[in-house]
Amino acid sequence: MFFVQCNGWSAGSVVGSSPAPIYGTVSAGTQVHLNWTTWPDSHKGPMITYMARAPSDVTKWSPGTAAVWFKVAETGKDASGLWAATDLLTASKSIYTFTIPPKLKAGQYIIRHEIIALHAAYTYPGAQVYPSCIQVQVTGSGTAFPTSFVSFPGAYTATTPGIVYDVYTNTGAYPIPGPAVWTGGN
Repeated sequence: MFFVQCNGWSAGSVVGSSPAPIYGTVSAGTQVHLNWTTWPDSHKGPMITYMARAPSDVTKWSPGTAAVWFKVAETGKDASGLWAATDLLTASKSIYTFTIPPKLKAGQYIIRHEIIALHAAYTYPGAQVYPSCIQVQVTGSGTAFPTSFVSFPGAYTATTPGIVYDVYTNTGAYPIPGPAVWTGGN
């Protein structure tokens, strides 16, 4: 269920995707706007953004199953019961915005932005992960870099809070899966 990776995946000796030959440039501290297509009303869930620093050329790097990812943004269900991936995304005309940490160390990164759809998550493995991967060169004079990382697959399991969650009967707070958002670069 949680085997979707960025910049390449090989399973059973079958090569899947590979890194794109291009990347965008973004300054640390600036907002990134991601445009989703119209999202189904039934696919309620959180929107989560991770980054991973490439050790060299991001157009040739595949993180594989290495623990290299750190969370930079998350939005789940707000206090009034509105969900990020349906209500809030629709209200913003399908544009999701997050900020590259202002003090983040310059370099090449992969951004992994995902929606976890919970319409069938009342049992495991019902949650559906929809990631989007973007290669960027982060510019700036920052020196901050996290020390704790997760891997994909590996960041989410059957027992991770928020992976099994009944959106139809649970009116309480929603625990967004994964580690805490890294704030050291702010």
